Amino acid sequence: MPNSSINGSCLCQNVTYTINGHLGIFQYCHCSRCRKFTGSAFAANLLVAPEHFQWTKGADLVSHFPLAGAKHFATAFCKRCGSSLPWKAQSGKSIIIPAGTLDDVPDLKPFQNLCFADKASWFENPADLKTYDGMPPRRKKEQ
Repeated sequence: MPNSSINGSCLCQNVTYTINGHLGIFQYCHCSRCRKFTGSAFAANLLVAPEHFQWTKGADLVSHFPLAGAKHFATAFCKRCGSSLPWKAQSGKSIIIPAGTLDDVPDLKPFQNLCFADKASWFENPADLKTYDGMPPRRKKEQ
C-alpha cells in the first residue's frame, strides 16, 4: 500500500487532520451501524495506524461516541457542523477515516465491501444508475 501525506477536515473547517505515511486499508462497509451513522448506503473508510494520524486543528471540537457493546464501531463528529470525523477503533490498533472528509486524493482506491450481506434493501450499484455531471434536468410539469 502507498505511503502518502494527505489532509482532511470537517465541513466548517474548524477541525483538520493530517495522515502521514502508510494509508492502510480503504473499504466500504454496508453494516446497519455504518448506514445509520453516515445516513447513506454504506460507509467509505480508510484505516490507518494511529502513529500516522494527527489532529492539526480543532481536536477539542471533536465529539466521540463509542457504541456500548460494539467491538469495532464508534463514531466521531464536529461539535460545530456535525460532520463525520476520524475516530480510534476500540481496539486502539487503527484510526478510521471517513473518506468523505479527505481534502486530498489518496493514492489508493477502495478494494473491498464489508458486511455486503447486510446491505440496505434499497441499495443499487451506482454504476447501474443514470449519471449527470451536475444536477439532473428539471422535469416539465404535466398539464
